Amino acid sequence: MEDIKVTYNIGKEIGKGNLAVTYLCTHKVTNEKFACKTIAKRKLVNKEDIEDIRREVQIMHHLVGQPSIVELKGTYEDKQSVNLVMELCAGGELFDRIIAKGHYTERAAASLVRTMVQIVHTCHSMGVIHKDLKPENFIFLNKDENSPIKVTDFNLSVFYKG
Repeated sequence: MEDIKVTYNIGKEIGKGNLAVTYLCTHKVTNEKFACKTIAKRKLVNKEDIEDIRREVQIMHHLVGQPSIVELKGTYEDKQSVNLVMELCAGGELFDRIIAKGHYTERAAASLVRTMVQIVHTCHSMGVIHKDLKPENFIFLNKDENSPIKVTDFNLSVFYKG
């Protein structure tokens, strides 16, 4: 078990879900910024919860290198938590952009949906079903209007043989 605090400084909270809290973290040597999804072990109440985390990590390792999927950089575990260090996508959720914009042009919406379908195709072609696709799980790499979009949150995902 390697303590994440040996390698990273944990910063402010940048997201929260049912099982996990995501923090900004900074690599102590390179000063590079990442997202750290921290899952408190006390919230893992049964074998299925533990297996879900293991599967999420396996799936994210399996999908490393795919440009439209948030990349897992490393996993750490201590007595209190499991930590997944991932690529930082600081552009916010698709959900928030939809709310802020009010609407997308047909062309912009078509471009986004095309990318989303390509992401689903990539996952399926690699034997992964996401099972939780929603605007909150598509995030932008940065704040730019034309920022690349990526999918995240593979905790409900499964491998399948198609």
